[in-house]
Amino acid sequence: MIPIVHHPDYVAPAPVRSGYQWNKNGLVRDLLRVSDAALDWHQPEPMPRRWLEAAHDDDYVAEVIEARVPPIKERRIGFPVTPAVAARSQAVPGGTHLAARLALEHGFAANTAGGSHHALADTGAGYCVFNDLAIAAIRLVEEGTVGRVLIVDCDVHQGDGTAALTAGRPGIATYSIHAAKNFPARKAVSTLDVPLPDGVGDDEYLATLEETLAPMIDGFGPDLILYQAGVDPFAGDRLGRLSLTLDGLARRERLIARLALARRLPVASALGGGYGSDGMEVAARHVASILTLGAAMLGDTALGPGARAAGTV
Repeated sequence: MIPIVHHPDYVAPAPVRSGYQWNKNGLVRDLLRVSDAALDWHQPEPMPRRWLEAAHDDDYVAEVIEARVPPIKERRIGFPVTPAVAARSQAVPGGTHLAARLALEHGFAANTAGGSHHALADTGAGYCVFNDLAIAAIRLVEEGTVGRVLIVDCDVHQGDGTAALTAGRPGIATYSIHAAKNFPARKAVSTLDVPLPDGVGDDEYLATLEETLAPMIDGFGPDLILYQAGVDPFAGDRLGRLSLTLDGLARRERLIARLALARRLPVASALGGGYGSDGMEVAARHVASILTLGAAMLGDTALGPGARAAGTV
């Protein structure tokens, strides 16, 4: 069975003046529920404040939790931080941390939200409030759950916030493969950045991914991969500049799984970016990513005609 992490607070009402696709997490949940995969649902606890503050400035954490984020920061985030958004922002890092712990136990687990890789120490940005990848990685290392975490970011946008928040921290390394000319305009410095020109398609993308990621895994020697599985490198994505097909995205997930399995590394995935006018189409891309990863990492235990969730969410 594929361990799936979901919290009801992931599905928050859309704030006014928001361009973010707020129904995405609910649609991902619904499509997973009706899939034929064998799913094991888990609900996370919200991330405790002290672990949010291990990555973000204390004042910013207070602004979010108390839903009093200044307008200038809300503009960078892309939407107002309402009490419902504040609750969601605490639940999502808890979900990525739980997915990591489940992956260590089972080999793979997926969070149905997260991948908020643009959030910085004192502000959110690019539809990201708290950086769940950095928060989860810092907690996993500092609490002694693992010695080394590699954050692999395959979103079409560079993981600038994740790179900045984890820079210089022992036991954490960051890899980002992204469209060079896409957001953010000012890039951070990951442990390894792989910028790509506009329009790169399946074969070139996958060859570059394997040629650059495999040596990094071997050189760093992680105990766990936190995978930002953004599906916005897809050619039809509203905010993408690359040209992967749906088959190319599936091949990417199987490549990540192959690299991990060959080294006996567990993988925990977070949703990442995916944008378009058709919410169901975007959600279907994310669900395909989760199920492809689950099948590749867990084999027959992820499958089973007619299998349904082991619990309710």
